[in-house]
Amino acid sequence: MALCGIVAAFTLAVVKVLFIGDIVGEPGRRAVRQLVPILRERHALDYVVANGENSAGGAGITLGTAREIFEAGADLITSGDHLWDQKDTVTLLASEPRFLRPANYPEGVSGRGLTVVEKPGVAPLAVMNLQGRTFMAALENPFVVGAALAEQARSRTPVILVDFHAEATSEKIALGWHLDGRVSAVIGTHTHVQTADERILPGGTACLTDAGFTGGHDGVLGREWRPIVERFLRHTPQKFGVCDSRILLHGCVLDLDETTGRARGIVRISEPLPAAG
Repeated sequence: MALCGIVAAFTLAVVKVLFIGDIVGEPGRRAVRQLVPILRERHALDYVVANGENSAGGAGITLGTAREIFEAGADLITSGDHLWDQKDTVTLLASEPRFLRPANYPEGVSGRGLTVVEKPGVAPLAVMNLQGRTFMAALENPFVVGAALAEQARSRTPVILVDFHAEATSEKIALGWHLDGRVSAVIGTHTHVQTADERILPGGTACLTDAGFTGGHDGVLGREWRPIVERFLRHTPQKFGVCDSRILLHGCVLDLDETTGRARGIVRISEPLPAAG
């Protein structure tokens, strides 16, 4: 286990949230199933939010993989640019209020990009899903959409988490500054490499450029390394299988003030799957 981060030196009434970086295939789902109960007890978690857009064979999400993630303890699943890789997405968007797509899709697209989760005895948690535009599809401007939805969310709760699924580091950092003081946390996903830049901005917004990914780390971004090396060497089509060794759950734990929404702590998580037997 590796823990590194910033934690306030005093205790306040906080909402404790575990955010899980991109779940890749069956190894990632296995890690969530086995490790979330351990992390829930260790950190006294109130909510668990997971990016599940790669949970089905490493590309997309299905009704079955979503159900498995929810049964493992996730309160909400976010997504990203692999949203449409599986046909089940259409049904998920129409029927599952706990599943989010990026909020900056054009008007009229099925599903939702913002929701509020409520539990007895703890402040409600608003979760927003946004997708970047640099080196990605040209969706609506996430800076404009994010600011507008932050105001909408604050009418329900000051505790607001943003999953910003984006390629460019600069775009992720810039959105954090843009939403500083308007949301509780801006956590980046998509690049699958956990960054060591967690911090709390002056307005009280916790930021992490990328939460990393949950799955096998003895490969390339959750896939087996040999066919990827072969692709780089020979420029020929290859089947990229899911890596099933050195399985880690990546993400972060957030301490969010239930009254103001300000972040009081952010701690990166890199939790190994316990050895079998």
